[in-house]
Amino acid sequence: MTVTPYEDGPLLIRGDFLLRTPDGEIIEAGRDTVALCRCGRSGIKPFCDGSHRVVGFRAGAAPDPTPAGECRLRPATGPRRTGPDG
Repeated sequence: MTVTPYEDGPLLIRGDFLLRTPDGEIIEAGRDTVALCRCGRSGIKPFCDGSHRVVGFRAGAAPDPTPAGECRLRPATGPRRTGPDG
């Protein structure tokens, strides 16, 4: 399985994975590649519906190493992308 965070967009999950609710119930993805919402505004959570474009969601795509070996996403920098991917 691979997880790819897209700048200002969703997490793209590819491969063999299993999604579960916090209560442990399985969420049927129905395919081998899904986009998971990071902005919190999707109408089809946990999946992305493109709402991040409308609400101006900003998040980095590359990991930012932090102390103690933890990892977080860097904030987006530079001009906002335009085009079909948002």
